[in-house]
Amino acid sequence: MRQAVNFLVGLIFGLGLLISGMANPAKVQNFLDLAGSFDPSLIFVMASALVVTFIGYRLVLRRERPVLAERFYLPAGSIIDGRLILGAALFGIGWGLSGFCPGPAIVSLPLLAKGTLIFVPAMLAGIGVARLRMQGKASRAGPVAQAE
Repeated sequence: MRQAVNFLVGLIFGLGLLISGMANPAKVQNFLDLAGSFDPSLIFVMASALVVTFIGYRLVLRRERPVLAERFYLPAGSIIDGRLILGAALFGIGWGLSGFCPGPAIVSLPLLAKGTLIFVPAMLAGIGVARLRMQGKASRAGPVAQAE
């Protein structure tokens, strides 16, 4: 049941990205080009996502536990450190240069949209390198740091 729900939610999310234009790198780059050919239409997409998320969290977190899981998995960190700032900067630079962020890029991959055949493998390689670095740091830190 959980896999069917995950598939359905992913399908709806992907269709939303396609319909809204978020999977079109030219539209995204025009949205980010404040001094040139600015296209404000994605503001409505992002504002809608914020409203849905705000209401959704309020409704879901009233429950004792999720419907298809044992407990809620919520972010625990609230520290703004160098890794967070560097990651956000790299994400923004990549998004601005390519017009893709991970979700829309994966949605566009089967459509063979320009750039996805370069962006998605590069993104996956970056994720792999980051995971290897994190595993290396965890193994050098010892068992106490891993348990935290």
